[in-house]
Amino acid sequence: MTYCLGILARSGLVLAADSRTNAGVDYISSYRKLFDFSLPGERVILLCTSGNLSVTQGVVHTLSQDIKGNQAANLHTLPTMYDVARYVGKQIRAMQEMDRAWLEKDRIDFQCSFLVGGQIMGEEPALFLVYSQGNCIQATPETPFLQIGETKYGKPILDRTIRFDAPLDAIAKCALLSLDSTMRSNLSVGPPINMTMYQADSFVVKHRAQFHAGDPYLLKMRKHWEVSLREASASMPDIDWNQADENLLPTETADLEKN
Repeated sequence: MTYCLGILARSGLVLAADSRTNAGVDYISSYRKLFDFSLPGERVILLCTSGNLSVTQGVVHTLSQDIKGNQAANLHTLPTMYDVARYVGKQIRAMQEMDRAWLEKDRIDFQCSFLVGGQIMGEEPALFLVYSQGNCIQATPETPFLQIGETKYGKPILDRTIRFDAPLDAIAKCALLSLDSTMRSNLSVGPPINMTMYQADSFVVKHRAQFHAGDPYLLKMRKHWEVSLREASASMPDIDWNQADENLLPTETADLEKN
């Protein structure tokens, strides 16, 4: 399992991904899940992958070969980010179909999903989630983040902190907190964490970071967050237990007494 997230903001994009592919008592493997297919000055194309590793690696390889082979349709020629997302979906379906019979024979899960984010000249920045079936959905100002992989542990932080109008630096910190919280709760997600921040209309990726286990900033951020959570929890108003009983309707009180 892995965890990747993309966040769309008025001022740009943040994408982040862990690198853990398999975790067990005596075996852990790591593979990069965040890829940059940008054409500086013209377009920025960023991908995050989750799911069956052979399928996702095959898709990424095909995308690279289409660019090198100057195929009519590739990540550097398609006119819109929506076209890019649909093209990635088409490559997912093709790769799955190629190996489907053999994977199904051995009951191997071949599902996968991609995050596709970036900006093409003449458009606003965009972020898509491409499903294993090849279809996609797009992030919006009302729903500015998308997740793939092990999503549940990192979602509460994003729900409470991410706003479309927030500064990119603040969004990047929230993204890292979401990754770190997931790693804390699930051993199948782990470092190194790769993160990219893209400033809208710059058409070049200037901000990249990689955080390994024991990274000083990651440890500092983790400690600060945990202390802040404990302090916030301790300062919460006390529960008024008697008032809670008084607010119960008579039928509710009777039901409680029965139970």
